Amino acid sequence: MGYYNSTEPKRRNRGNFASGFTGILAGAVLAGVVLPGFTDIEQGIGIGEDTQQVENVSGVENVSSIVTSDVTEVVDATSAAVVGVTNLQSAQQNPFTQNNGGEPQEAGAGSGVIYKKEGDSAYIVTNNHVVEGAEQVKVTLSDGTEIDAEVLGTDIWTDLAVLKTDSAEIKDVAEFGDSSVLKAGEPVIAIGNPLGLQFSGSVTTGVISGTERSIPIDINKDGTEDWQAEVLQTDAAINPGNSGGALINSQGQLIGINSMKIAQASVEGIGLAIPINSAIPIIEDLETKGEVERPALGVSILDLQNVPAPIRQNELNLPAELEKGVVVESVAKSSGAEAAGLQQSDVIVEMGGDDITSVLELRQYLYTKAEVGDTLDIKFYRGSELMEAKVDLTEGI
Repeated sequence: MGYYNSTEPKRRNRGNFASGFTGILAGAVLAGVVLPGFTDIEQGIGIGEDTQQVENVSGVENVSSIVTSDVTEVVDATSAAVVGVTNLQSAQQNPFTQNNGGEPQEAGAGSGVIYKKEGDSAYIVTNNHVVEGAEQVKVTLSDGTEIDAEVLGTDIWTDLAVLKTDSAEIKDVAEFGDSSVLKAGEPVIAIGNPLGLQFSGSVTTGVISGTERSIPIDINKDGTEDWQAEVLQTDAAINPGNSGGALINSQGQLIGINSMKIAQASVEGIGLAIPINSAIPIIEDLETKGEVERPALGVSILDLQNVPAPIRQNELNLPAELEKGVVVESVAKSSGAEAAGLQQSDVIVEMGGDDITSVLELRQYLYTKAEVGDTLDIKFYRGSELMEAKVDLTEGI
């Protein structure tokens, strides 16, 4: 599946990245979480009630009750840190809008979370697909105040983006929690803007359904998995516009960025969020560098499984039993791979002691286990001979 633009464009059809996926997760789309089902007894949620009786002009008494609970207290303390994010693009870019002299028009709207206020600036985390292609970005605060925002950086692999805006109107900032200690069944609260700003500040409740889910993502919409997103699962009903919103624990701490859902007629209540522990290093890189620093081998590659068997055996001269690995299509000049002696048509089968059977596995290893400057032990086939090399990893984008 791929990243779906859950900003719900009003004037253009941006297309769903999810169309590239097949199988049970083909309908997974990025949107944003709505959380059902906080049960007071089962979840230990406290409720208080202040009741007043008021007699109206007809002599009939109305009962007025002010109900408070752990949920309402958390929402009161955190909701102002959740904002609306509007993606503005010019009419020339958007073929489905009338030409208004090139003035940027709303292409979609999502959510964001204010995570830091420092001097004259405030910083907001949202999803990459919420601001993708934006010429301008507007942020709408919980009281309806609209302010301009600058996109500091985006990351397509983790679907995160960081915005910067003036802090004069901003009072509340979300507190980061620890997503590594979450347990299945733990109650959570989601705050966001389903259907854009039409239902801004919507609050829903639910539980953590699973903590270490891997969801395949098709970044370039070619029908092949490019990435495995590590996400939290919740029994939330996610709707377009909730993307980038807050998933909050019972202590009022931000433990996830709402991002996607499984959207199939036969599937209900599978919402997904980016764990905050995974998001924090990405947020820091985007805020300070504008991009995420990731290591690179210095090669272009393809899956060996995509190479016909006759070519594998007759042209690459590989062992007949070798069916999985990563073929080196080309080697970049002055790269770590070139310095290590890797050549075109080499087939990588192991990195750092881990078997490598596909481009997806190679990328996951580099982006999650390795760092720029590491020296990586690699095993590869050159023809029928299994060889080894040590590759110094350089910075890639």
